[in-house]
Amino acid sequence: MSIAITIECGDIQLAGKLHDTPTGRAIAAALPLEGQVHVWGEELYFSIPVHCPPEPDAQEYVAPGTLAYWPPGHAFCIFWGPTPVSTDERPKAYSPVNLCGELENGLELLPQVREGATLRLKAAANAIR
Repeated sequence: MSIAITIECGDIQLAGKLHDTPTGRAIAAALPLEGQVHVWGEELYFSIPVHCPPEPDAQEYVAPGTLAYWPPGHAFCIFWGPTPVSTDERPKAYSPVNLCGELENGLELLPQVREGATLRLKAAANAIR
């Protein structure tokens, strides 16, 4: 089972899903969430009031469109391309992240999001699938 979410930033609206993992469930339980986004290479992130330990499958390299949680910064992350620590074209987190979901559309819109913009996460109308 996954939980459908909507990610909004200004005029940009994206669909995503949170996986049925401890971190995915913790983030879903805290929705709606809002914060000022930081841009780090081709990653967006913002701190959220969710505290999860690293999961056994936490990793640094992720696929474009991955929704993740960075335990040291209590941050929700969206990856779409290389970051400052990447050694190739793959997205790479600063340190291992918990994989908690994925985007379903709009990957190409993420470069439009600017530092300091307000990003909102909320359950979609059809939240449980």
